[in-house]
Amino acid sequence: MTEAAQTNAQPVFNIEKLYVKDLSLEVPHAPAIFLDRENPQIDVQLHSQATTVEEGVFDVVVTVTVTAKLTGKDKVLFLIEAKQAGIFQVRNIPAQEMETVLAVVCPNILYPYLREVVSDVSVRGGFAPVMLNPINFEAIYLQQKQQAQAQGQAPEAVKH
Repeated sequence: MTEAAQTNAQPVFNIEKLYVKDLSLEVPHAPAIFLDRENPQIDVQLHSQATTVEEGVFDVVVTVTVTAKLTGKDKVLFLIEAKQAGIFQVRNIPAQEMETVLAVVCPNILYPYLREVVSDVSVRGGFAPVMLNPINFEAIYLQQKQQAQAQGQAPEAVKH
């Protein structure tokens, strides 16, 4: 094998770009909502997905929706939706490992940035910082893969 062929066969994993793909904050009952002193009930929905940009280049997006409601009043204090994305170059990785790279490795890289964006936006909206808990994307991926195999399907995206 030539030296060039050996170099081309080496696994490649590069972060090409990290960016906020979408970001929104809604405070539907402002300014009156700021007079309420209750601690809100926080609901967090999280999922990720990967799409192919071109051969060996993927766009991975981790999306979180944070809804804060006043307990017992069903009144929304704020709603944050953020999509943290990254463009990754992934080449010469066996097909059976590619799914794990896109569903676990890439979201693990993106998630700390997403946590920072959500915390910053909640503070800029006039609220206490929202501290998202760490996520084990590998455990979620394996759980979804087991569920999909039990149902005879392949997992589409990591969801939490």
